[in-house]
Amino acid sequence: MSIYIENFESNADIIKEYEAPADALDGATVYLAWYGYGSYDGDSLVVFEKDGILYEVNGGHCSCMGLEGQWEPAETSWEALGMRKFSNYSGGEDVAGQELYKLVKEHTA
Repeated sequence: MSIYIENFESNADIIKEYEAPADALDGATVYLAWYGYGSYDGDSLVVFEKDGILYEVNGGHCSCMGLEGQWEPAETSWEALGMRKFSNYSGGEDVAGQELYKLVKEHTA
């Protein structure tokens, strides 16, 4: 089950906001997609598995840009994700952090 938080509601939203290749998430399992922004800046984390490999994509921006051009999946592990700290002024980082913690616990138990 995919968890979309704040400004992401679907894989199509992820593709659109990052301006990622249209097929970037084809065949992937998206575990968590979070995009929070406050007054003039934003942060994002997308965790997905594709072809048996776990990836994370991190993005951020100030007022003059968005997430475009930041689609750079990096191989990761659930243990590494368990050390993630969120710092965004939108308030949604608490929810994202809690959901990520649940996913890490589920996949490392």
